[in-house]
Amino acid sequence: MVPAAVHPAPRERHIEIAAQILAGLALLGSLWFGLLAALLAGLLIHELVHAVAPAFRRFGAMHNIGRIIALGLLTAVLSLAVIFGVIELISLLTTRQEGLVAVMRKMAEAVEEASQQLPPWIVAYIPASGQDLDTMLAQSLREHSRDLLRLTTDVGRILVHIVIGLVIGGMIAIADLTEKPGRGPLARALAERARLLALSFHRVVFAQVRISALNTVLTAIYLVVVLPSFGVHLPLTKTMIVVTFVVGLLPVIGNLISNTVIVVISLSLSVYTAAASLAFLILIHKLEYFINAKIVGTQIHARAWEILIAMLLMEAAFGVPGVIAAPVFYAYLKAELGRSKLI
Repeated sequence: MVPAAVHPAPRERHIEIAAQILAGLALLGSLWFGLLAALLAGLLIHELVHAVAPAFRRFGAMHNIGRIIALGLLTAVLSLAVIFGVIELISLLTTRQEGLVAVMRKMAEAVEEASQQLPPWIVAYIPASGQDLDTMLAQSLREHSRDLLRLTTDVGRILVHIVIGLVIGGMIAIADLTEKPGRGPLARALAERARLLALSFHRVVFAQVRISALNTVLTAIYLVVVLPSFGVHLPLTKTMIVVTFVVGLLPVIGNLISNTVIVVISLSLSVYTAAASLAFLILIHKLEYFINAKIVGTQIHARAWEILIAMLLMEAAFGVPGVIAAPVFYAYLKAELGRSKLI
């Protein structure tokens, strides 16, 4: 009598669970050991190479070495573009006359002037003058001086991590596009986890880029077209537009940050300008709510409150890096649960 064949499903399921555990530990380790910048940089260049690679299909008929060289050059160009873009953005927001320092100074001046225009019951909840605001900021800086010192000393290390992450992500992308299959079961399971993570990153980041770009365009129309048509010219308009796009890459809280900056700087002109700015921004976000729901709902299958809870928990556990990682990690978690048919 021929013995019944052993069903491979339990073994494959155990391998998949092991791969999921290893992937989860790797993601948590990237936060625990401060490697989030390298992870995100690697995912970014990986997705960019995969997005642009189809334009190089003519290299498919070439020898494998030719494809590797072509993809290597493509990866190098994209990596340099990312690095120079980050450097230029940092320069724009820090060292120029209309950088973040000027924005913060203008906000302090607006707060001081607001005390002369706002009703007394509102003034009681804000600093009485720019000097009081400076005192509050100075106290906050003293309380978080150790964190700021650590952040300053870690900037160089973070930049190195970004470069290394770009190199690793590029190498993995080239391997994906050139290597032939033939790996073991655990390697295949881990590769599937990496594919889900890259897909989640792609969905979150590119969806949020579209949302931020839409918000930036509408905000720019308000600052550059609508207000000047009424004879109102806000200072630091270009910087506010850039800040709107950059912080808009953070789901939900990014809009709150950019709106606060715009409304407070509008106070430097008048309370009515600030009220008009607030009303217009609320109108924009009511319009965006339906568009964003479609973009996010179709891309990462998560509602705003789900992302907010994930960001809150991740911030409590890992601080600011947790806030940045939360949307991607949560999208990956939902992808895993959906793949396992648990949700």
